[in-house]
Amino acid sequence: MSHKGKVYVVDDDEAMRESLEFLLGAADFSVTLFDTASSFLDALPGLDYGCVVSDVRMPGIDGIELLRRLKAGRNKFPVIIMTGHGDIRLAVEAMKLGAIDFLEKPFEDDRLIAMIDTALTQARTEEKNEAETLDIVSRAAALSPRERQVMEGLVAGLSNKMIAREYDISPRTIEVYRANVMTKMQAGSLSELVRLAMRAGMLKD
Repeated sequence: MSHKGKVYVVDDDEAMRESLEFLLGAADFSVTLFDTASSFLDALPGLDYGCVVSDVRMPGIDGIELLRRLKAGRNKFPVIIMTGHGDIRLAVEAMKLGAIDFLEKPFEDDRLIAMIDTALTQARTEEKNEAETLDIVSRAAALSPRERQVMEGLVAGLSNKMIAREYDISPRTIEVYRANVMTKMQAGSLSELVRLAMRAGMLKD
């Protein structure tokens, strides 16, 4: 059975864990429960990507310390923090440490579900963008030194003749290199080539 995504609930309150398991399971998420942050951290290396929903006040490792450890480990799981104490200071600290949002208990079920949906959707978009950028960088790396020079000239706004004059080769040869660049970079137009150059870090926006 397919799910909308995985959610990891970290809360020392058994009743809260069971309530969230029912709520999120009914919303078609795959839910895994943890009664302590340390048990979640121990299991983390083997967990599939998902959204973490954690209480802020727990014995041992609390929600703030959990965020610190996730940040230190460069973990990219989105984290939503729950607090039942109306503690805005803790909520702000959580956001500074990388939490994507916080909820004050009691909260509306629909709001939590919407937060998780948004977190997972944004994360998938970022992951896709990162993969696309790596692909563009690899395309640029596959250019020959001369093709790279021609591409740099094109995105700098130079004409074929100006590029030819700069490197003391014929405009016709530049046309060949230009065609190779467009093919290798998978660019359908000069404007698209400029955008790809920016993504590859060859041109600063």
